[in-house]
Order: sequence, then C-alpha cells, then structure tokens
Amino acid sequence: MIRFGIIGTNWITDTFLEAAKSIEEFSLTAVYSRTKERAKEYAEKHQAPYTFTSIEELAQSDVVDAVYIASPTSFHASHATILLNNGKHVLCEKPIASNKRELTEMIQAAKDNQVLLMEAMKSGFLPSYASIRENLYKIGQVRRYFASYCQYSSRYDAYKEGTVLNAFKPEFSNGSLMDIGVYCIYPMIQMFGKPDSIKASGLMLDSGVDGEGGILAHYKELEGMVMFSKVTNSYIPSEIQGENGSILIDKIASPEKVEIRYRDGRVEDISILPEQHTMYYETKEFIDLLKSGSLESTINTYEDSIAVMEILDEARKQIGLVFPADK
Repeated sequence: MIRFGIIGTNWITDTFLEAAKSIEEFSLTAVYSRTKERAKEYAEKHQAPYTFTSIEELAQSDVVDAVYIASPTSFHASHATILLNNGKHVLCEKPIASNKRELTEMIQAAKDNQVLLMEAMKSGFLPSYASIRENLYKIGQVRRYFASYCQYSSRYDAYKEGTVLNAFKPEFSNGSLMDIGVYCIYPMIQMFGKPDSIKASGLMLDSGVDGEGGILAHYKELEGMVMFSKVTNSYIPSEIQGENGSILIDKIASPEKVEIRYRDGRVEDISILPEQHTMYYETKEFIDLLKSGSLESTINTYEDSIAVMEILDEARKQIGLVFPADK
C-alpha cells in the first residue's frame, strides 16, 4: 500500500479521492488543513486516521509515503519542497508552480532526495490522448494546433458583485491562464515540443489577474493557437490540422469525442472513452512509478513541465500578469 496524505480540502481533492479509491494500492492516512476543525471534519469524511495542521510535522511523520498537493498554486513550491526534503513523494496539482524558478527548485529537491515529483496534469494519461498520439500520422504534416478552453466561472458572478474570491486573486497565482489555459498548452508541448516563440494577449481584471486570453505559438513548420477564458463560454472543439486531414477534439482537458476528418470526406472515430474516473489514470501512473522505483514520469516529464512553465512565464510577462510569488 502507498500511504497518502493530502494538502487541500476542496472539491478537487474530493474528486482526486473519488478516483483514487479504485486503486487497490492507494490508502489515505493523513489530512492537512490550517485548522484542526477542518482537518478533523475532512478526515472523518474520508476515513483518514491522522490529521495535521503543520506542513513540517506532516513531512516528518512516518504515517505517509506520498502527498497529493491541491493547495492554491502560490503554496505549491513551499509545501512540496518541505515534503521532498523530508523524503516524501509528491503528486502536485497543475500548474505545478507559480513560475519556472519555483519549479526548478522543486525538481532539484526531488533529485537531491531521490523521491518522485510529478505534476498532476491528467490529460496526457487519458485513453483518448493516447489515441490522438497513435493516429497523428494519419493527418500528414501538421500545420496548426488549435485549443480552446473557455468556461464561465461561477465565482465571476461574485466578482462582479464586488466579492473577489481566491480564483481571481493574484496572491494565489490564479487567473484564466494558470487555471485553465494550461490545459491548452500542455498537450501542445507534449505533442510538438516547445515553440520557437509566442505572442500572448489577455484581458486583465481590476483584481490583478487575467479574465481571458490567447497565445500564438510559432514553430518552424506549424502554428499553435490557444484561447482560454473564465469570463465567457466557448462551444467549439479543439483541432489539430494536418495536410491530409484534421483531428477534432471535443474537450481539450478531458476528451470524450475525438475524430479524424480527412480531406476526401471520410470520418474516422478514434475516441476511447475512459473506463475509470478521469483522475484515476494520473494517480495510477504515480503509484505505478513508485512501485517500480522510478523517479520521473515518462509522460509528464520534468522537461515538459519546465517548457510549459516557461510559456506561462513569458505569456504573463507579455500581458502584465504579475504574482507576489515572482518577487
């Protein structure tokens, strides 16, 4: 059994635990929260025997082997580094850090202590993404990658009424680019590598984060286009355009319907629906890596996480999105 602790007692942690319960090697043994009351409440909800209100005590404890981090992005680096330096393996929610500097320090801590650090970006582990990679050759030379993730945030209603919740606060390294734009960028990097250059634009809100934006990525032989928003919805699919056809992806973060439309009019359905919860696959990968003694994922690699973070950093620089974590 791999004994897990969790940092973060929110909906994403609930989702993670729902997915993880299908993995027989997974065991939840500890819950961290800033308050004893919340830690106890959440531990009772999920039958965890131990609670902590100190990251240092969690890191030094002998009741956990690994920790899933789902705290606000601005805390990822400090939480992870303490855990890694105490020999704990870390599965950290996306985006894995606020900036490249933080990520580099996290990776170094993992290497120094011979423990596993993996970004919890689920998309690359989903069956439909494997299908996309396996069938990519069928559309010939790829000329354009287009990804859209625009989802109106329920928290934006509160924002417009004068209440700024965490999702729209720069002190938590949040905003449209970091929260959901990363879902568009990650597959582009994993399939085509880091672009030669990018041009970013964005709508900055008065709170200091971006409400929506877009990025043009320039490669030698193709163009990448991504758009993301927390203040509007979009209903168009994402698409990889090749000279022989295009791959249409209904939802870039979690594909269900994926098909190839060839130039001659043929349509090929290459969808592979997940048999498990969408977060199951990343968690299973993490546990399998631990069981095999591997210290880095071959899918969510350090190289890819760094490349994604470099794009996020450059895009933020271009649109004027600055976090306290940058200072």
